[in-house]
Amino acid sequence: MLYKNGIWIFGYGSLIWNPGFDYETKQRARLTGFKRAFCMWSIHYRGNKQKPGLVLGLDPAQGVNCEGVAYFVAAQTAEKVHLYLRERELISYAYHERVETLRLEDGQQVQAICYIVDPAHSQYAGRLSLDEQAKVISSASGSAGPNLEYLQNTATHLAALGIDDPEMSRLVEMAKPR
Repeated sequence: MLYKNGIWIFGYGSLIWNPGFDYETKQRARLTGFKRAFCMWSIHYRGNKQKPGLVLGLDPAQGVNCEGVAYFVAAQTAEKVHLYLRERELISYAYHERVETLRLEDGQQVQAICYIVDPAHSQYAGRLSLDEQAKVISSASGSAGPNLEYLQNTATHLAALGIDDPEMSRLVEMAKPR
C-alpha cells in the first residue's frame, strides 16, 4: 500500500472509542453493503478459548449500510498505524483487510482500510440469535476486559455520534445483569 497521501481507516466498533493511534481528522462515514454485527467469536480480547466472547465484524449484507467513523492518518505515520492495525485486527486472521469506498459526512467519497469478517473462518458466529448473543456477551471476559463492557462502550459512543443502531440498543438491554 502506498502511504504518500496518507490513509483512511473505517471504525465501526472498538475503533470508534479506542482507536489506539493518532489521526489528523475524523468524521462520520457510511459503508454500503455491510452491517455491524456481533458475528465473530473472541478468543483473545473479550473471551478465551474455554469461554469465547463475541466481537463486532463487518458482515456482508445486501441493501444495508454501516455507519461509523472514518479516520484520516497523515502520510508520515500511515505505515506505522497500518502495521499497528494489522497486529490488532488480524490477530487470528478472522478478518480480511480490504479497501472499500466510504461516503463521509461531508459528502466526499474516500477509499478506506476496512476489516471485513471472513464467514468461512472457524470464529465466524454470524448465525446466532440476539438472545444467544446477549447470553454470551453478558458472561464472557478476556484480556481486554468484560464482553459486556465492549458492547456498552460501543453503544454509548454510537449514540454520542448520533448513530442509531436499534440492534445494538436491544442487545445492551438484553445483556444487562439481572
